[in-house]
Amino acid sequence: MNETIFQDRTIQKVQEFWDRRPCNIRHSSKEVGTQDYFDEVEARKYFVEPHIPRFAEFERWQGKRVLEIGCGIGTDTINFARHGALVTAVELSRRSLDIARQRAKVYQLEDRIRFYEANAQKLTQVVPVEPYDLVYSFGVIHHTPDPEQAVDQIRYYVRPGSTIKLMVYNRYSWKVFWIVLKFGKGQFWRLPGLVARHSEAQEGCPVTFAFTKSEIEQLLACHGFKITEMWVDHIFPYRVADYVQYRYNRVWYFRWMPQPLFHWMERHWGWHLCVTAVVT
Repeated sequence: MNETIFQDRTIQKVQEFWDRRPCNIRHSSKEVGTQDYFDEVEARKYFVEPHIPRFAEFERWQGKRVLEIGCGIGTDTINFARHGALVTAVELSRRSLDIARQRAKVYQLEDRIRFYEANAQKLTQVVPVEPYDLVYSFGVIHHTPDPEQAVDQIRYYVRPGSTIKLMVYNRYSWKVFWIVLKFGKGQFWRLPGLVARHSEAQEGCPVTFAFTKSEIEQLLACHGFKITEMWVDHIFPYRVADYVQYRYNRVWYFRWMPQPLFHWMERHWGWHLCVTAVVT
């Protein structure tokens, strides 16, 4: 990781970015906070990212305690609770957290979810320290200025037998290649800044790290975690101009690509590096 480029990026800037536009908030054109809205958000999220339920294994955690670091507007949170888990959901963005709380209310799952507004780098200052069966964080620690500190905090919430599931962005991915070609004119030495600026639907994310497999393995090992499974998935194939209008038209080169070849690309150059680990 090249951490020096983000030295001036504070956690407050990250919070402000996600408060302006919470992740996936535009996955539905219905009124925010209604059941129709939340149903559409979930359907669209899992249509575009169908690997999430396979990675999260929602049904596996029935009756278990789950700590979700970075719940966003609560799509995965609700599914853990819906499948019988007792969930502690943590989120940096207050606006996202308000929507997630409303979501729990709409689906009458408030008694299964505790919400906390907290920084992943300083969880112990807000979230009571107690062991969890699963610590889950999908697409979060790569947006914090100090991922190592965030991983270190996880140690306080696990015990032997606990499982950790993290999704971080994959450096050796189609998305990074596309960003560097489209916005960097092939200038790979500008990769960290380019990836941060163009990693999300809304341009200008303050912090975005992209990890190699060896980097995330080393990061977890340094904090007492052993990886049991690691794989990549997810290439976004749709034309953005159509997608924001809720039309699913693929970019021309993906439109004519055979599906087996496209899925092969996802498994080798996917944007999402999905990691499952246990306490050593």
